[in-house]
Amino acid sequence: MNIVVIGLGSMGKRRIRLVKEMYPDYSVIGIDGREDRRIEAAEKFNINTFPSMEEIDQKIDCAFVCTSPLSHASIIKDCLERKWHVFTELNLVDTGYTQNMQTAKNNGCVLFLSSTFFYREEIKYLRSKITKDKNWNYIYHIGQYLSDWHPWENYKDFFIGEKRTNGCREIMAIELPWLIATFGSVEKSNVVSDKITGLNIGFDDNYMIQLIHKDGSKGAIIVDVVSPVAVRKLEVYAEGSYFSWNGTPESMYEFDSISKKLIPVMITEQSEHMEGYCSFVVENAYKNEIREFFDVVLYGKNSLYGFEQDQEILNLIDVLGA
Repeated sequence: MNIVVIGLGSMGKRRIRLVKEMYPDYSVIGIDGREDRRIEAAEKFNINTFPSMEEIDQKIDCAFVCTSPLSHASIIKDCLERKWHVFTELNLVDTGYTQNMQTAKNNGCVLFLSSTFFYREEIKYLRSKITKDKNWNYIYHIGQYLSDWHPWENYKDFFIGEKRTNGCREIMAIELPWLIATFGSVEKSNVVSDKITGLNIGFDDNYMIQLIHKDGSKGAIIVDVVSPVAVRKLEVYAEGSYFSWNGTPESMYEFDSISKKLIPVMITEQSEHMEGYCSFVVENAYKNEIREFFDVVLYGKNSLYGFEQDQEILNLIDVLGA
């Protein structure tokens, strides 16, 4: 299997490292317009790198699109027209969705969209416990100061600092897919947002959101790029049931109806972390979704999330004003 990773920033480097660890027999090359990134990736991973697709002189089977979101649509189009299977990071805008889905279908290509939280062991456990015979409430706060997301670069040079792909929008695009899949489609929403930091940004930096789901569950979500402490705090409860999670594998607790106490949920998978990221960022989930992508390509497995569902999520985010 010959793989090309397009975009050699932090996420591109993560995908290269994981693919090489998981599939050492696969050939990996990199593409990036920046020479410094090409040099760094070539030295770090012992791979060939190129400034553009046109310079590749070998057969390619799959592409990982890891560039900034606003560039995804045209790159995905180019890959699909070459009949490459595509794994893409979050797009955050739905530009080219209809055309690229049709091209993928016409050319027999897999078009796979990252949605990493579907592959978190804690989320998989929680979803297995959310039964349809109860109406559930949840309270969820996700936030981190924008400058701390990538402390090695200025947030103005990173897509999270741009209005169309801002940090709050990205958080929603990460979290809403699994929340909607778990609690059902949204019937009604309310939102309050404003800007309370001195960050040099042209978008609101915090959102307080209420979601009413058609099945009767409801949630209160706080999303921000304000909190100086990276935070992910979730409470989910219904009659006789309660779960709490602080974003790490060891921080999930469940109410035990016999002892009337909170007991830790044992996640058996050993968690892995990447240097430079907060403890909430667990490498295992990235591995799991890469494995899922190749299972879809090689064995025809149905993916957990796709462009059709993402278009609905992006429409909801637009309604919420992010």
